[in-house]
Amino acid sequence: MSTTFQLDTATSRANPTPQPIRRLTVPAIRARKQDGVTAEPIVMLTAYTARQAQLLDAHCDVLLVGDSLGQVIYGLPSTVPVTLEMMANHAAAVVRGSWHAVVVVDMPFGTYEGSPEQAFASAAHLLKASGAAAVKLEGGAAMAATVEFVVQRGVPVIGHVGLTPQAVNVLGGYGARGRTEAEAAKIVGDARALADAGAFAIVVEGVVEPIAVAVTEAVPCPTIGIGASARCDGQVLVTEDLLGMFERVPRFVKRYEDIAALISGAAQRYAADVRNRTFPGPEQTYQAD
Repeated sequence: MSTTFQLDTATSRANPTPQPIRRLTVPAIRARKQDGVTAEPIVMLTAYTARQAQLLDAHCDVLLVGDSLGQVIYGLPSTVPVTLEMMANHAAAVVRGSWHAVVVVDMPFGTYEGSPEQAFASAAHLLKASGAAAVKLEGGAAMAATVEFVVQRGVPVIGHVGLTPQAVNVLGGYGARGRTEAEAAKIVGDARALADAGAFAIVVEGVVEPIAVAVTEAVPCPTIGIGASARCDGQVLVTEDLLGMFERVPRFVKRYEDIAALISGAAQRYAADVRNRTFPGPEQTYQAD
């Protein structure tokens, strides 16, 4: 029996309530793709807090605690400064706030590249500290031996090819990858290497669409696209992007709401009420009997 959190306005905002529904598993996600076909695409969104997980969980197959939290939550210039403890703490909150989706946590830069042993130690810490089901790491063929080492020791892994944000300093920016024949071939080869190493899914980010299709056709495990193609086996977006929380909208994002305007408008109305001394009113104050 899993645990989720529901609002309780009488006491704390979040109290655990048992749910008689089993959480999705890594093998169930992997099994979505059979003989190269995924009949039901995989839905993945990022989540960083318990309440965000509560709101997204019923609609998602996978909740990704992305190292994008460095930019989205902490205002960092890139994902490079994100630490293992940041990821562990946010992943634990997302696990507590969900009951249905598989929770996957990004391994931050510098915590897995040194050796397979380093990667396993970091991955084991993340799963033990948070209760997440799997980790995601960036890199292609160069990381295949590490993926195999970690998977063989009981840690499920999602791979990540194409545009790899942790390598932004090497790539020289966030432009789409796969525009040259050599780069396209490398991306496909990277995906094959990760699949052969035991990755149960592969994120394909920021590549020209024909390469995303080629990767999806080349590997037996599901591909999760972001800035890739609708023909991938699933899709992921940063939740704050689809909600319109930021002014900048990447090309690959579809805005489903303009939450930033709603928040700003609510704060503006609150500020006006405070300055006019119309808040709090009788409904929000306690009167003597």
